[in-house]
Amino acid sequence: MKLMSSSSSAAKESATPPGGAPAPAPTAAPTTKHQQNAAPRNTNTSVVSVRRPFSRMSSHWTTVIRRIRKSLAVRNNHENGSRNKDSNDSLDPGKWDGDPAPSLEEIRCWGKSFDRLMRSSAGRKLFRDFLKCEYSEENILFWLACEELKKESNPEAIEEKARFIYEDYISILSPKEVSLDSKVRETVNQNMVVPTTRTFDEAQLQIYTLMHRDSYPRFVNSPLYRKLAQLSNGDDKPDRPDPTPSASTPTKASS
Repeated sequence: MKLMSSSSSAAKESATPPGGAPAPAPTAAPTTKHQQNAAPRNTNTSVVSVRRPFSRMSSHWTTVIRRIRKSLAVRNNHENGSRNKDSNDSLDPGKWDGDPAPSLEEIRCWGKSFDRLMRSSAGRKLFRDFLKCEYSEENILFWLACEELKKESNPEAIEEKARFIYEDYISILSPKEVSLDSKVRETVNQNMVVPTTRTFDEAQLQIYTLMHRDSYPRFVNSPLYRKLAQLSNGDDKPDRPDPTPSASTPTKASS
């Protein structure tokens, strides 16, 4: 025991400096202000901050794709509806300006007889639509105006309508001038001295013949007519058009 106590006291004496004051205890290294304020880094925060933008972008493009698909679906439905309407409304009364829709048999007869086509109100309308596509609508408009003139009985109305017809379809200054030979044009000029309901008879017949020979064959073979008559490419073409009308051929339009 004495030996242990003496050794411990010797150790204490050796640890004590010569001045008798105890040695200072070791202290930790001072921390800087930056180290004091620095927060511990969370590695998960960086992962979340990267994932969130990608999540927002994915949601945005998903919405865009849905809108595109919806608009395409609406467009397809509209186009399909338009095709069905076009295929089903060929005999719709609204297509004929309120007139009764013609039967399929009647429509097919128009391809065999120009006179029958022109006597039908629905046939004239269809033929007029075709002439409009060929930029020759003035021919049937002139013919119809002459038919209206024949219904007049009032001399003043006859003269007024005759002047309008001449200015619209005979005058060389009119943008709707019809094609007449010089002989017929001279006859019309003479008749205009005292206009009557028969002033334009020769001109009307010449335009009627022109439509029959020139426009009618193209009309019969046009997609417009063949679709309405339900004639496919494999079907037989309509009969040969009737011969050129003579002066005695009736041209009176049915109401």
